[in-house]
Amino acid sequence: MSKSDKIKILYIDDEVNNLVGFKASFRMEYTVFVAPDTIQAFDVLEKNPDIRVILSDQRMPNQTGVQFFEQVRTLHPNPMRVLITGYADIEAVIESINVGHIFRYIRKPWQEVDIISAIEEANKFYVTNTMLSVKNEELQKAYDELDKFAYSVTHDMRGPLLSILGAVDLSKNIDDINEIREMLGMMEKSVLKLDNFIRSVHEYYNLKRGDLHIVNIDFNSIVTDLTDMYDITRKMANIRFVTNVSQKEAFRCDEMYLRIILNNLLSNAFKYNRKDISDKFVELNIETGNGSSVITVKDNGIGIHESHIGEIFKMFYRATNEETGSGFGLYNVKDALTKLNGEIIVDSKPEEGTTFKVIIPSK
Repeated sequence: MSKSDKIKILYIDDEVNNLVGFKASFRMEYTVFVAPDTIQAFDVLEKNPDIRVILSDQRMPNQTGVQFFEQVRTLHPNPMRVLITGYADIEAVIESINVGHIFRYIRKPWQEVDIISAIEEANKFYVTNTMLSVKNEELQKAYDELDKFAYSVTHDMRGPLLSILGAVDLSKNIDDINEIREMLGMMEKSVLKLDNFIRSVHEYYNLKRGDLHIVNIDFNSIVTDLTDMYDITRKMANIRFVTNVSQKEAFRCDEMYLRIILNNLLSNAFKYNRKDISDKFVELNIETGNGSSVITVKDNGIGIHESHIGEIFKMFYRATNEETGSGFGLYNVKDALTKLNGEIIVDSKPEEGTTFKVIIPSK
């Protein structure tokens, strides 16, 4: 076992001979630190936070082992604590359990087998407690994210629903057919917004729960589907949709994740177009070669301010209020790319447009 793999232990005893004997006995099995008093022991603990087991003599001139362990519990709670004493003092043992929360009590003169047994058992508890601590932190983080997620989802779903209810309420007292049509148009927009949000949540769920399903990718087929999907959108907004596919070799990937990436990037490109220009365009270029695919989505839309680019991949973040969005799209893109070991580069200028460049290795 290398030195770095050895369990680190600390032994405190005011008798120098005991320190020398202890280190000589256990230096081969463990990385041993020793201290003649509790003051130096705290110094050792500060410099070596990965010490797992502390063994301390009970009777010392400046501080008892129980008093020392009581302080250690607060300042260094992770190491397991073992009390060693040559006195049959049951009160000290009880106190050490209640106050110092010791893991084990060993009588002096100690036997090597007892020390080794105590250290090995203490180390098992240390590893278990450390793992539980990490899991608790992960659970707390997940709980906080879930709390934020639940609040944001319910908030964003109520908005369109309240708009629909408001339009329905107003329509009850309207006789003019044109005004009713206007109300229906408002309700339609709210329903579409809600539908888009629900689809985004569904994508988020698939990304979080799904495993990769690797297949051979036919980019020409995918682009044909996307062209059909956005045909009405481009016609209504008078946007040129230009596509180019150069697939020089086989490419293997998860098709669902790939479609999530392409759909969200194209959806944003079409949605955030500039209303004040006539020659609006969205370009999709895909080039496969050298074991990866480079996907570029370019537009001449409203663009993204430099101060927002570092934030746009966060959940629920919206860089603009010009169009309604779920705040999930680019978050889902980033999450999918993480699972595919891909990367994304953003180049954007306000009122000039945005280019997203995605690089995904073949599986």
